[in-house]
Amino acid sequence: MFSTIGYLHLLFSVISMITGLIVILNTKGTKFHKRVGYVYVVNMLLLNISSFFISNFNGFSIFHFFAIVSLITILAGMYPVLKRSKNWLQKHYYFMAWSVVGLYCAFWSEVGTRFVKNMQDFWWAVAIATFLTAFLGNYFIKKNAKKLTEQ
Repeated sequence: MFSTIGYLHLLFSVISMITGLIVILNTKGTKFHKRVGYVYVVNMLLLNISSFFISNFNGFSIFHFFAIVSLITILAGMYPVLKRSKNWLQKHYYFMAWSVVGLYCAFWSEVGTRFVKNMQDFWWAVAIATFLTAFLGNYFIKKNAKKLTEQ
């Protein structure tokens, strides 16, 4: 953690968490949304790429697997915007919203690795925090998706 790549990873994660939250809480489709959204996407890409230069558990770990999932989610969220395919807005919203939820779930894993020393407690703490984050994220994603389809 106390390396240049670790500090960069931390920086990218903090910027991603802030910009992701800003995008979620503000009006969609505005210039502000697009600008902050692109800052989010660039930092998420850098965050995910930097994760592969951090060794967890002496090599490829579950954290690297979820970095790949995160990369796929970001790309899946941006593809409809760039291609303007059928139902592009719903696809963009769905994948980008889950990207932010996944980022906050990853935050709990990171907190767990820093503050929970007993591995048995670590898995329970991370599982409960991640489940609650995903559950609430799912609720709000579905709620806001309904508003999106009504427009």
